[in-house]
Amino acid sequence: MNIKKTTVSLLSAALVLGVTAGCGSSGEKAATTGNPSASSAPEAKKAVTLTMWGGVPGESGPQAAVDNWNAKNPDIQVKYERFVNDDAGNLKLDTALTTNQGIDLYVNYTLAGLTKRIDAGTALDLSEFKDYNIDDKMGTDAKDWKVKDKYYGLPTKKNVSFVWLNKNALDEAGLAVPSLDWTMDDLQQYAAKLKKGTRWGFTEHISAYPNFFDGANAGAGFTKADGTSNLDDPTVRKAYESMYNMMYTDKSMPLLGEQITSKMPTDAIFLKGETAMLGAGEFIFRSSNNMKDFPRDFKIAFATIPKVTKDQANYKYPGGLGDVISINPNSKNKEQAWKFLKWYADGGMMPLASGGRIPSSKDANVEEAIKLLLGDNEKTYDVDSLKKVVFGKFPTYTATMAQQVIDARREEYEKYFLKAQSLDDTLKNTVKRHNDYLSKNKK
Repeated sequence: MNIKKTTVSLLSAALVLGVTAGCGSSGEKAATTGNPSASSAPEAKKAVTLTMWGGVPGESGPQAAVDNWNAKNPDIQVKYERFVNDDAGNLKLDTALTTNQGIDLYVNYTLAGLTKRIDAGTALDLSEFKDYNIDDKMGTDAKDWKVKDKYYGLPTKKNVSFVWLNKNALDEAGLAVPSLDWTMDDLQQYAAKLKKGTRWGFTEHISAYPNFFDGANAGAGFTKADGTSNLDDPTVRKAYESMYNMMYTDKSMPLLGEQITSKMPTDAIFLKGETAMLGAGEFIFRSSNNMKDFPRDFKIAFATIPKVTKDQANYKYPGGLGDVISINPNSKNKEQAWKFLKWYADGGMMPLASGGRIPSSKDANVEEAIKLLLGDNEKTYDVDSLKKVVFGKFPTYTATMAQQVIDARREEYEKYFLKAQSLDDTLKNTVKRHNDYLSKNKK
């Protein structure tokens, strides 16, 4: 065997392989240089998805608002989830928050509910964001939602409670649309005159029951100068008596017990003409504008919640601001949630105006909100009273009592309206339970 010849052949083969490998390497390098995006370009940013919980049905505006945002913000997408704004629904929300079920933003409908969530550590202190002045944007009523002198949620809408009126029924009875300073006595007289056959004169939405009592207390204060309960103020007594008389003496108002057990759909009975007046809020607009499910042949007018007495000093109307949106401190996308929330508050929520939710930000277009609210149904409303009452300017209050006190008072007044205890005992027990709470929670 010629060893020398074989060795040269092997060396030649190795050189050929080396050149080939070098050419391959050089080719790959050249290709990479010619197309830098193939290896050095950053990957496309993945869209962030925020979940927002609210009590308004999606089809009544929230979904349209979210869709508007999503169309313009592909990097931050929002998903809307509805919870029913009742005890069971709020418990569901609280459970989801405390068990970290992926909620980024949520809506609070009562100060008591917000305070409870602050105490549970599920509402973010918004003072960490420095680019939005809530007091300037929302006005002086916003401060009612401060807890420990801080905002843990952003108020987004004007709260309005008022009396809905069947104007056709008023005209038939020869009654004028009430003046802005009408009283509980006036309400009782109107209800008696408007009761006809099976039609009630007046019905109070179950959520609006405290309006008369809170309105009576708001001017005088929920506590006295010495720090004790004022829930037995004489004007409060008068409010209880008036409602009791409408139920049992005039029979112009449904019994509270029947209303609770039957789960009376008060908005539906008003829109069907089964009650001439309804004490409620702006949320009824989403039904009154739904002519398909709630067709009606009468015009709707509006009145303020009546004062208890005409000479009542410092009377305040139930209202202020509402729909307070909080950010969950456990959200992984707090900055993105804040960006969406600012947009929503400053006008992004406008689609909700058709259901009566009027934006409270000074940057929102109120005229546009009125147009959306009335839509094609303008002729079915008494626009003059709507502008005076729904868009009027009055001294308002936001109920500031703790949820435990609100619940205790409700338990006591239900006994009174069910004829289970006297008015004296009702007020005495309410005051005692309020004082017990105040004593246990001294600052």
